[in-house]
Amino acid sequence: MKKIILLILFISSFAQAQFSVNGTLTKSLDTDWVILYKIEGATQQFVQNTTIKKDTLLIEGKKKAINIFKFELPTTTKAGTYRISYRTSGISFVDFIFNKEDVSFTFHPDYPQQAILFSKSKENIIYKNYLKDISKQQQKLDSLQIKAIKNLKIDLKKAYNTTLKKINSIQEKYLESTKNMYVYPFIKASLRANSTEIKTNLQDYLYAVKNTFFDHIEFSNETLINSSFLVDKITDYIFYMNYSENAETQQKLYKTAVENVFIKVKNIVFKKNMIEFLIGQFEEANNLEMIDVLFENYYNTLPKSIQNDKFKTEKLKLLATTIGSIAPDFSWIENDKEFQLSALDEAKNYVLVFWSTGCSHCLKEIPELHSFLQGKKDIKVIAFAMERNDLDWGKIKITLPNWHHVLGLNKWNNKTARIYNINTTPTYFVLNSNKKIIANPIALKDLETIIKQL
Repeated sequence: MKKIILLILFISSFAQAQFSVNGTLTKSLDTDWVILYKIEGATQQFVQNTTIKKDTLLIEGKKKAINIFKFELPTTTKAGTYRISYRTSGISFVDFIFNKEDVSFTFHPDYPQQAILFSKSKENIIYKNYLKDISKQQQKLDSLQIKAIKNLKIDLKKAYNTTLKKINSIQEKYLESTKNMYVYPFIKASLRANSTEIKTNLQDYLYAVKNTFFDHIEFSNETLINSSFLVDKITDYIFYMNYSENAETQQKLYKTAVENVFIKVKNIVFKKNMIEFLIGQFEEANNLEMIDVLFENYYNTLPKSIQNDKFKTEKLKLLATTIGSIAPDFSWIENDKEFQLSALDEAKNYVLVFWSTGCSHCLKEIPELHSFLQGKKDIKVIAFAMERNDLDWGKIKITLPNWHHVLGLNKWNNKTARIYNINTTPTYFVLNSNKKIIANPIALKDLETIIKQL
């Protein structure tokens, strides 16, 4: 009998040897799935997925519809920062710390980080309380600083020093209470490096904020590396702390900011992931110059063994058609004669247009372009038609005399179209006599303006 009881206790203990992550959404979604990821630097690794279930909650005597989900994690689950993803676009995730304890939280899916409320998990509750306490005093300090800059007659030194002491006191309290906890590095790194004295000049204040932005952040800390913390801080620094309305100045600021970041980043894997992340950010902004800088000065200097050749090949296609680059070469047969883009010697400038007979927008713009260029002998057009067959193309090209006509079969999968990264038609490139790309106008009216200025 004793053996049976011990066996039952052992089995029961084994069955309980897991942790749970419970989430409650305060607003319904148009999806019923959630995915759990582990954050590892600038990447996320899939852990598991589950479904959202409908339930009701009694609040002040009234039933309220809620949406809940639950993940069961084995005891072998590593401590770290985890992410719940619940949408494919827009605001779509919420992050939390897991360190060998059950986690329960409620959040609004439209503003998760601001509205998240933890009911279980000592690590997350402490960190959430810390951020609330420190933010309250930091906002007060910032408010005093702004007032001091706006009105030099007001003496706010005493109030500033008092608030600064409160901030430092809060920081010391939380650091002391979390010495042996997973959340400790986050608390240590979250404190702003506030000036010991109130500033009365805006430029001095902004300079101090920017130049002390990373003072409390330990870039070699594995806990910070394997979270979204460093990625968020680096993103804030590059894109928000270094901003100018002047395009040329902005590019210089970006380059300096990126350099400052990678001076600090020593972990090679994190550096590689961070470069790839930033390339993605600049790709969204269509900032091809910065993508070139990131590859040339940083990615290409990484050990070959960790470079992602597929990623590199794919992204470098974007640079092949940047303004200032020589247009990628290609050849074609026209009236039984072979032509090559690089060998053309017929005009001072060329317009290379990728279009398709299956594109209604093209069928309107291409004839308009032809009419606009009548009499402009210094400009030659290479019309690259992306087609599935030559039936309609053969008829339409006859109506567009004095142009070079290229048939590009396989449409979007055409090799040349892929090299030029063509995703929409029509797409225009303006080339000089050396086939250097001097403009990449979006619309026909923009192309016409550029041609008038040539």
